[in-house]
Parts: sequence; C-alpha cells; structure tokens
Amino acid sequence: MLKLYGFAVSNYYNMVKLALLEKGVPFEEVPFFAAQTPEALTVSPCAKVPALEVEQGFINETNVILEYIEQTQPGPKLLPTDPFERAQVLALAKEIELYIELPARACYAEAFFGMQVPDAIKSKAKAELLQGIASLGRQGKFAPYVAGETLSVADIYFLYSVSLASAVGHKVFGMDLLAELPAAKALLEHFEKNPHVQRIAADREAAMPKFLAWISSKK
Repeated sequence: MLKLYGFAVSNYYNMVKLALLEKGVPFEEVPFFAAQTPEALTVSPCAKVPALEVEQGFINETNVILEYIEQTQPGPKLLPTDPFERAQVLALAKEIELYIELPARACYAEAFFGMQVPDAIKSKAKAELLQGIASLGRQGKFAPYVAGETLSVADIYFLYSVSLASAVGHKVFGMDLLAELPAAKALLEHFEKNPHVQRIAADREAAMPKFLAWISSKK
C-alpha cells in the first residue's frame, strides 16, 4: 500500500491526498514533520513534505508524486493522454504554483500566524499575486474546471493555492483577488461541496493544534 508522509495542514500534502482520494487509491497516512535528522532525511532529502513511499522507496516533490500516481494508479484520469493537452494542464498547474502559491506563501506568516512581514516583501508579493491571478484569468478555461470539463491536476493546485492566496489578499492586502474572476470563485465554492475536500478540511482543522505547537517549538 502507498504511504503518504507529511501533515494535514500542508497544502502540498493535501494536493497529493486529494489526488489519491479522487482516484480511489488505498493509502496510509504517516504523520511526518520533516526535519534535519538522519532518519527524516532518508524520507525527504530536502526536509520537505509530502513524500510518497512506494515499494521501491520514497518519491519527493508534489508535481513528481502526482505524475507518478497518474502513471501507476487506476481511477479517474487527472491528466489528458494527448501530449499537447497534457502539457497545457501541467503548465497551468506550474503557473499557479510559481505565480500564485509562492508569492502568497511569502505572506503566510502575517496572514495566518500573527507575525509581521516586511513591507518590501509584501509589496513584491502583492504585485506578483496580481500578475499571477491575471495570468490565471487568461489561461484558465473554468468550463467548469480550470483546464476544461473534467477535474485535473491543475484543479488540485488551484484549490490548495488560490484559496490560500485569496485569504492572504483579504487579510494582508484588504482586497479580493478574485473580484474579476467570478468563475474561479464559483469553482472554489463547488469544491467546498466535494466530500473528499470536506474530509481533508476536517483533517486539517483537527491537526492544526499540533501543527501550531510544532511551529512554536521552532521559535
């Protein structure tokens, strides 16, 4: 059985978890807070989550894990088989990660943990977020899913990146990042009704106290 290492508060962990649930793949969750210890580094050499344990060993990096799952596991397809269409979906996912998730992440400390982020970092993050959201508006189809009619890897990145970026927009910048993208808002609302998304959200809430205690221990 596949084993998913990480913690339920991580949006990248939850990306992989949703893919497994949507495909109906049995898996075991292994609580894992990556650290610079010899034992942890055998699981994740860069001390990051998630990691996926398979028969041959460990696989790291979310995008690689998702492609491995797609290539090896049964269930609904999360990537097209046509090479061009597949490339379009993967490009959308990567653009969401690079130009929305990463700029928003620079402000997570202030948005979610009550810490202060320097103004220069916030200014840079805001500009990049606005550019990223504008790009999503041009690239995304929202018909009704990000890349077309069916759920794909791009939607998984969208759900667990844009939702957090939107929270950053509200809490840090006092703005609605999706004001000009009603179809994106509608898709987020659609996902809120998905039983697998609801399960992941409940697991995240249950894990939050332990996660915050772990964060406090690192200060």
